[in-house]
Amino acid sequence: MRLLTGLFLTLFFVVSQPALAQNQPTPNNPNNGFADLAERLLPSVVNISTTQEMAQDGFGAPHNMPDFPEFPEGSPFKDFFEDFFRQGPNGGAPVLPQASLGSGFVIDATQGFIATNYHVISMADEIRVTFHDDTTATAELVGSDEKTDIAVLKVDPQDLPLVDTSFGNSDNMRVGDWVIAIGNPFGLGGTVTAGIVSARQRDINSGPYDDYIQTDASINRGNSGGPMFNMNGEVIGINTAIYSPSGGSVGIGFAIPSSLAEPVIQQLIEYGRTRRGWLGVRIQSVTDDIAESLGLDRARGALVASLTDDGPAQRAGIQQGDIIISFNGRTIDTMRELPRLVAETEIETTVPVTVWRRGDVVALTVTLGELEKAEETGLIDTGYNTDDLMMDDPDGTMIDAIGLAVAPISPSLRQQFNIPDDTQGAVVTDVVQGGQAQEQGLIPGDVIVDINQVAVANATDIEAQITAATEAGRGKVLLLISRAGDIRFVPLSLEQGDE
Repeated sequence: MRLLTGLFLTLFFVVSQPALAQNQPTPNNPNNGFADLAERLLPSVVNISTTQEMAQDGFGAPHNMPDFPEFPEGSPFKDFFEDFFRQGPNGGAPVLPQASLGSGFVIDATQGFIATNYHVISMADEIRVTFHDDTTATAELVGSDEKTDIAVLKVDPQDLPLVDTSFGNSDNMRVGDWVIAIGNPFGLGGTVTAGIVSARQRDINSGPYDDYIQTDASINRGNSGGPMFNMNGEVIGINTAIYSPSGGSVGIGFAIPSSLAEPVIQQLIEYGRTRRGWLGVRIQSVTDDIAESLGLDRARGALVASLTDDGPAQRAGIQQGDIIISFNGRTIDTMRELPRLVAETEIETTVPVTVWRRGDVVALTVTLGELEKAEETGLIDTGYNTDDLMMDDPDGTMIDAIGLAVAPISPSLRQQFNIPDDTQGAVVTDVVQGGQAQEQGLIPGDVIVDINQVAVANATDIEAQITAATEAGRGKVLLLISRAGDIRFVPLSLEQGDE
């Protein structure tokens, strides 16, 4: 089974850029070697080790120790075990630290800032940094961001051999460009590997802002948090993960691009946390079927499935069913581009947004909120309830064209399927086995709120919209589905209605 294995360690940042030696490797002459570049960059990379004290129970015993045995009063064995568990500090059992190794790089030698991955230090009670000359210092956590897997540490710069590095522009990197990775694989110490950019904008489903650089430079456990450099000696990525069936390098490694990492790092240094822009929409991908059903020329943009009440998007006039095709002057080709663009925009900034709405292009402006505050106040719903809502099938009208049966929402159906009081539409009572509705994940209890952006309440309304779509020459309809209060769009073909 293939595994996506997270790595650990390393930090990065560069400042001065002395001229490179003339024998710098180039794509046209790779035999020149990387020695001069590696010699200059190695001092900026650090090894990171962490310790975590084992949690103890009320008797002072670690949780993963065997249960305290029961002995009769006065038993010598009882006295023996009680003495044993009181040997540790504060009357507890000996504390067994758990060590973790990773990498990082110095980003500011004057102030002692170091960058690494969040997962390298996430469980740490103590963080220690080892520099290129084997000098070791204790580091404190400045701030971390789990969404992008980035953390910033700080050491006292006095009497430490700090050499910093600088960020380059990862957006300028092309597939085939040379890169080198420096880190601490398997705890061996500073190790240099070289390769090329294998791909860009990889989504490995590790977080909401996935935009990884893929490389064939050897990356292994312990490289996490270490820098990926371009041939100018600039950090253009943070080595973070590998794709491997064995846990070792197979030539598929991933790095957080500097264009994503640098703004996060600056926010962590300035505020101790991130401050991301927030639009207040829940979006989904625009497929070819959805584009066809809405009359869009091709699949592009981000489809607004729902909006946060009184959120920035709703206040700006964005509506459910709009397709956001540009944000702040940037074209949105795929859904996953929008969250990153919004997050990188300063809060309280007013930006232009263009949407596709019922066949027209509509220009709007929106003033962004702050994502973290929305999360703290509970404005953002955290999950999509996919529990099986199947119960005894109530009566309903079968609509053959889309392979499901529906009924108007009645008090009994609302109670049976736990439909929120503010949800209106036609409730799905049955789904044709093996049909396209089932393939799209529809189940009894789902509520069809509208079809092709027209509200429906019963089978008659649905059939009328199917007829209108057919007469307009469209082979698909777009259903807005509510499940346990959560909203999403589902396109269905009308081909079976022509049989």
